Amino acid sequence: MKTSRRDFIKKSALAVAGGTLLSSNLFANAPQKRLLGLQLYCVRDEMKKDPLGTLKELAKFGYQHVEHANYVNRKFYGWTPKEFKKILKDLGMSMPSGHTVLNMNQHWDAAKKDFTDVWKYTVEDAAYMGQEFVISPWMDSKVRQSKDALLQILEIFNKSGELCQKHGMKFGYHNHDFEFSEKHGDDTLYDIILNNTDPKLVVQQLDTGNLYNGGVKAIDIVKKFPGRFESLHVKDEIASEGGNEKYESTILGKGIVGLKEVIDICRDSGGTRHFIIEQESYQGKTPLECMKEDYDIMKQWGY
Repeated sequence: MKTSRRDFIKKSALAVAGGTLLSSNLFANAPQKRLLGLQLYCVRDEMKKDPLGTLKELAKFGYQHVEHANYVNRKFYGWTPKEFKKILKDLGMSMPSGHTVLNMNQHWDAAKKDFTDVWKYTVEDAAYMGQEFVISPWMDSKVRQSKDALLQILEIFNKSGELCQKHGMKFGYHNHDFEFSEKHGDDTLYDIILNNTDPKLVVQQLDTGNLYNGGVKAIDIVKKFPGRFESLHVKDEIASEGGNEKYESTILGKGIVGLKEVIDICRDSGGTRHFIIEQESYQGKTPLECMKEDYDIMKQWGY
């Protein structure tokens, strides 16, 4: 059964709790270099069944960097930050970014106009792991329906960026499709998001595939906003074999995105440093087979 990233994010338990605040003095600024990584949602079922074995397989393929999609109760895939960091280090891997939805009900105290300890722990655990980016991959429909509500959450995005900056990181936002199909007046949500977030504080992680279901092309977006995408979800798309969406992801270079041209523009614009592979549908292959093929293709392309 296919599980879209959209459904996964909406249904996942994203709660985090407990622990002791760590000193921001422990964390140095992250290195500013280009890297190739993998979003672990690509192998979500494998990470549930055998997370250590799955990470070992990915390391054998050549992956040195991963991006998490599972942080619950201050644990990554069931491991404490200390445990997970050691596992990755022993495999010659690191985690330069991760996905945790910034939930306004849980992470923002409107009365105090400050983040709750739960979000502060999220940021500090990310910093302990050596992340450069703390990325929120969703925006609730209630926020999107009102421009005023949207502008309010974007201001909180900037505040989250300030919090992350204290730990040598940036906050980030990852798109799906609605950012391009939904509008306020003549402006798409994505226009409003980029025009009201401070690029010094908030990184935009462009997903080169998701936006096709929003009726736009990746090449047009990267040309419209040059230098704004420090992080990229490298994804290709084909016509969907089923489900509610018109397009689904596929092996890199095999779809309609014109992917190499897109990522080359992002690299050469001077903006993109993180190239994070993501494939959520597999067209009869196993997820791990696809991850190996995707990695090899990116290496052939010089990444």
